[in-house]
Amino acid sequence: MKTNARLQADVQNAIKWEPLLHAAEIGVTAKDGVVSLTGIVDSYVKKMEAENAAKKVIGVKALVENIEVRFPSSWSKMDGEVAQEVLSALKADYSVPNEKVGVTVEKGWVTLDGELAWHYQKEAAKTAVHYLAGVTGVSNNIKIRSETQNAIEQKDVEEAIGRNWSIKDSDIKVAVSGTTVTLSGIANSWYQKEEAARIAWNTPGIWHVNNELSVEYLYPTID
Repeated sequence: MKTNARLQADVQNAIKWEPLLHAAEIGVTAKDGVVSLTGIVDSYVKKMEAENAAKKVIGVKALVENIEVRFPSSWSKMDGEVAQEVLSALKADYSVPNEKVGVTVEKGWVTLDGELAWHYQKEAAKTAVHYLAGVTGVSNNIKIRSETQNAIEQKDVEEAIGRNWSIKDSDIKVAVSGTTVTLSGIANSWYQKEEAARIAWNTPGIWHVNNELSVEYLYPTID
């Protein structure tokens, strides 16, 4: 069984292992599988790298992320400059129909909206913004409106999840209502939870995925 102190140390080491985060000052606390991250970094991509590194650690059930992005004064940019760079980044990404994505920027915080046909396009739009200097955060408000009229079959989603070697043994239940898929039950890791949702999002005709999976490891944390 993994203690809270061990989980804290594992997350700290996972964050330090990321090349971009060697110099970042990020505080980590852990209690009953809930990990909290605090601190200040000088780019949004470092904030995301710390979050992603923590999610991959065995024993993490939930993440509270309070990392602040704060730039040196010499790096500051006007919101208009940031907006232009965001638009250019979206245009350069072939997987994003950039003409369907709206962009607003306030104090470096980027908000994306609009409607796209696939979830992977929504994720690609957000990823395109991660590495831009001057970005302090991203709100991805893009909605999915599938262009296909095919009815979603519950068994198709179940079989797609079951084909994935990394999550086929998890206790995942699938429910379909119209254009919405709801996942419930237990995943054996955070990775499995996100992978199940990713597979569900690939279903033709889907507009929404409610990921209600809880994460339960075989070896829970203890005090």
